Amino acid sequence: MKSEAMYIRLEGLTFYARHGVLPQETEVGAEFTVDLCLVTDFSYAAETDELEGTLNYAEVFERVKAEMNIPSKLLEHVAYRIARRLLHDFPALTEVQIGVYKQNPPMGADVRRVGVEAVFGR
Repeated sequence: MKSEAMYIRLEGLTFYARHGVLPQETEVGAEFTVDLCLVTDFSYAAETDELEGTLNYAEVFERVKAEMNIPSKLLEHVAYRIARRLLHDFPALTEVQIGVYKQNPPMGADVRRVGVEAVFGR
């Protein structure tokens, strides 16, 4: 049996970080959410029940956490850095679909979150 597409999803990863353009954003910080859809072939893991045939979610999380700890002005840059790191550190990945969202941003409007979404590939 062959799969047409295989995805590993990590949704709702929550971080406290200091991303933003305004001084308040970098001094006080805010809560951010990251959603990932990782495209990879995990058919070996599906057949054998062995971890080496897929991605370790904890290792993916640690890479995302490390990038979220580096302050950036723009969410676009944060998303790019995370995707670049994941594609570099996990050669089996062929594509990273990512969303990075700031919860309750300081923009003078009643909004739950704002964010960016992008798809990065090899």
